[in-house]
Amino acid sequence: MRIVLGVGGGIAAYKVASLLRLFTEAGHDVTVIPTEASTRFVGTATWEALSGNPVSNSVFDDVHLVNHVRLGHEADLVVVAPATADLLAKAATGQAGDLLTNTLLMAHGPVLFAPAMHTEMWQHAATRANVETLRGRGAAVLEPASGRLTGADSGPGRLPEPQAIFDAAMALVQGRSDYQLPLAGRTVTISAGGTREPLDPVRFLGNRSSGKQGVALAVAARNAGATVRLLAAHMEVPAPAGVEVQRVETALELREAALAAAADSDVIIMSAAVADFRPAEVSDTKIKKRDDTADPVITLVRNPDILQELVEQRNASRAGSGQLVVGFAAETGDSQGDVLAYAQAKLQRKGCDLLVVNHVGIDKVFGQDSNAVVILSRAGSEPQEASGTKTEVSEAIIRRISFELNHVSPRA
Repeated sequence: MRIVLGVGGGIAAYKVASLLRLFTEAGHDVTVIPTEASTRFVGTATWEALSGNPVSNSVFDDVHLVNHVRLGHEADLVVVAPATADLLAKAATGQAGDLLTNTLLMAHGPVLFAPAMHTEMWQHAATRANVETLRGRGAAVLEPASGRLTGADSGPGRLPEPQAIFDAAMALVQGRSDYQLPLAGRTVTISAGGTREPLDPVRFLGNRSSGKQGVALAVAARNAGATVRLLAAHMEVPAPAGVEVQRVETALELREAALAAAADSDVIIMSAAVADFRPAEVSDTKIKKRDDTADPVITLVRNPDILQELVEQRNASRAGSGQLVVGFAAETGDSQGDVLAYAQAKLQRKGCDLLVVNHVGIDKVFGQDSNAVVILSRAGSEPQEASGTKTEVSEAIIRRISFELNHVSPRA
């Protein structure tokens, strides 16, 4: 595949060398077009050495090859990283002052922007308008990562990690029939991991959830173009780059975070394993085991039903009528019914739009790298099965969510 890699004039340009390596090691032919400003951070010799191709940012070099037209025409994919506020503005307004902006105007294939800038610049109304303009024309614009910026500040504006940009670029090419990421412009909130309910300062009630499925969902939603907010309980895997992460521990903390995040979310996916019960009392000191005392009795109380509350909050808000709420059910069968029977009853009780059902047990689902699920719909469509790695299952779930958003009328 022929890729044009545009490099903007930000300090994050040094990270793009790793992105270039990912492209070339995957067998792609990459032409790097740095802006003049970006060469103050990384010189053209670096790009030529890593790409194996000559590098220029002038429309007057190799004029006989008509590069300002040819490169955009021939590219199967154009990636711009870092996409600075200046570059986004130039692309949105159709400027053509150098080889990169000319190439963007001539691009026939998909275009992916990976922004990086200071938080205030990213959140400025002008930048947000430029991003929406580009997305409206079919370009994919990733959300920047949150974290430490140049200097002492932290916030959204970091360049996503090279692997995250590479993954998003490959996902974009695979869906290139319309050059539009299915969740572009959407905000998706995902809960992941297992909650922990404290008994005392050192002990807690927990579960076996590793967070792998929730993290895989966050990656799939990010790669589909969404702005992703991850509500992370205890996880055994790191949170992915390019998503906003909010840490929680208990079910009550998750409830507060989820209800607040739902206010501006198009999709809420509750994949976390939430404790059904918590201790009625939490000891301020470690509960001691003494020979001369009776065994402790721990009284449990119910935790709130977060999924049901999210549905109720959505249904009570006219502004949230188009919001999609997706639940997860970890079920086991027994003499009273099988897994799907319990799941169908839960779907009706909770009122969510989709319910993703796992058949759990020892050495099943929790902590594993593979999964098999059934997706149930409140609308009554046929159950949909998905199996494979948790990445593959997540991609199937995100495809179903994208379909629901784009083909189902808003709810009353």
